[in-house]
Amino acid sequence: MSEGIAAAVERGDLDDLLRVIDGCCETRDWAGLRELRDRCERALERGKQLWPAVHHAEYRLALEAPGAWAGPVLVEGAGRFTPGPLAEVAASTHRWAELASFAPATPTAALCLHECVVRGEDLQGVRSPGHDPIELPRALEPWEPRYEVATYRSFTADFPAPPMPAFADVVVPVTAERVDSGEPGRALIDLVRAWTDESEATVEVAAARGAAPAALRALGRDEVRMAEVDGALALAWMAWAAASGGRYGRRRGAATGRLDAWLTSAALVGVAGWPPPAAALGAALDRARWFLWDGGGPVGGWSLRLAVEDRTRGIAWALAAHDQA
Repeated sequence: MSEGIAAAVERGDLDDLLRVIDGCCETRDWAGLRELRDRCERALERGKQLWPAVHHAEYRLALEAPGAWAGPVLVEGAGRFTPGPLAEVAASTHRWAELASFAPATPTAALCLHECVVRGEDLQGVRSPGHDPIELPRALEPWEPRYEVATYRSFTADFPAPPMPAFADVVVPVTAERVDSGEPGRALIDLVRAWTDESEATVEVAAARGAAPAALRALGRDEVRMAEVDGALALAWMAWAAASGGRYGRRRGAATGRLDAWLTSAALVGVAGWPPPAAALGAALDRARWFLWDGGGPVGGWSLRLAVEDRTRGIAWALAAHDQA
């Protein structure tokens, strides 16, 4: 098998290499798959453009191999051109206990730990294998939603969105007292930063004194449908948006989506400090009023239309983000 792998690498035929990768996975020859990956990587130094085979081999190791083989690929730069980040890929098919003994001391491995948390594992008290880039509780809080997570397969992946509520027509005021959207507005824009930086999304944010319809008027909308949702569903939609890269951007992963959802919601409800006190954030989410809305705009693609009222401050914010399919 080793001689066959060496010959396939020297031929440099990517279709042939993908067939060899498939064969290794079918026979569960993880040593052979790792050897192919290493040989292809060394061939890059000789000018052979085999990086697709390198990254696909890393992806299949993270997805399908036991923890002893999946854990070591949790390093920076691995699987760069794959359907999703390897931290999320590995967590989609492994529990953290399967990976922990083999994971290197890298931020990617630490991120994988948090991907396992998003999928429901309670890892409180578990040591991070490397610098922790998330710094959120290592178990879901009682007030958090069941986040939508990715399903990865050998060549495809699914990234489901949270449930969409039923909308109803609302009356939008003729005028609104627009105010500076401030830090909450910047947080809403940052929530979908990947959509604008790496894809072609349009993003609008506005704030106004009063209720959510006033913020929608400040956003320039006059005919909208809205649905009031609880803080958990609003958090789920924020996390979904932040986990995605939009139409063209690189997927960032569910753990990063959770992080950005906490950051944004904390800014919107005025909970300071990082990480924000979990109990305080959960209580503040319940005090605010959250809405999803539809303005009759483009259908399909990646879309997040969110509004929130902070009744304590008497201000509402509205976000319209869309990246057309």
